[in-house]
Order: sequence, then structure tokens, then C-alpha cells
Amino acid sequence: MNLQAVMINSENPEKLVDFYTKVIGPSAFSGGPFTGWSVGERIGLMVGPHSDVKGENKEPGRIMITFESNDVKADFERIKGFGAMAVSEPVNPSGAPETEKEMLLACLADPDGNYLQIASPFDPSDMK
Repeated sequence: MNLQAVMINSENPEKLVDFYTKVIGPSAFSGGPFTGWSVGERIGLMVGPHSDVKGENKEPGRIMITFESNDVKADFERIKGFGAMAVSEPVNPSGAPETEKEMLLACLADPDGNYLQIASPFDPSDMK
């Protein structure tokens, strides 16, 4: 099984489409009220309406969308400039001093309050 997409439902998907277009770039799919962006080989992020969703996310930490970045600090500032709220500034989660292979994580909230994380490139084999 492959992950096809992560869907963000919203009472006002247009504002999220505008926001994520600024963050990711032009969408790869638009059909009816749904918009999607390619992230990798498939549609990776979708935004659309849902009748059960009203207002801002009340539990934004439940699901976090993580974007990989070669410059976490610069992308953090860039995305804040689109109106995202800073949740946590870029930090090395290990607490280690800056090294050649520094790992950084930062978290912001989109216009609906959903958390998005920016992370340095990660090699899963580093966990072994």
C-alpha cells in the first residue's frame, strides 16, 4: 500500500488553497472544490471542504504535516511571511550544538490552525 495524499478539510478551503499555493507552489490538481499539490511522485497534499469541519482546528497537534527543507530557518521566515503563526522556532531537537549535519525542526500553524512542520532532510537509516 502507498500513501496517496493527506487531506486537510476546511470550512473555508479557498484560504488554505491560497496559503499552500504560496508555500508549495502551483497545484497539480484542481477539481470541483478540491485542490492538490504533488509532493514526490503522487498528489501529496489535498485541500477541500467537509461538512463536519467548522472554524479553526481545536486540536492542531493531533496531525502534523512535515515538509522537508534544505534551509529550515529561511523557509520558516518565508512561510511566516504568508501569515502563518509561529508555534516553535527552528531548533535542533537533540539539543546538540550546531554541527556539519545539523537537524532542525520548526512548527507553524496555517490559517485554519493546522500545524505544519519544517524539517531538515532526514535519512531513516540514521535511526538504525
